[in-house]
Amino acid sequence: MARDPRKVSLYLPQTMLKEIEHEAHRQDRSMSWIVRQAWQLAKEHIRKMPGAHIMEPPPED
Repeated sequence: MARDPRKVSLYLPQTMLKEIEHEAHRQDRSMSWIVRQAWQLAKEHIRKMPGAHIMEPPPED
């Protein structure tokens, strides 16, 4: 499989970044690998969340 040369910047809270960094070190993996695995585990759950276009209108007064 060819590697995709694109780079992406993600802006995460410092605490989350530290947790990912700690887990990457613990597993002797890259932070990128940790994030990819997290996405694989969470994507079905995330896809079940309602989108912004599905939100109900605010109640009338």
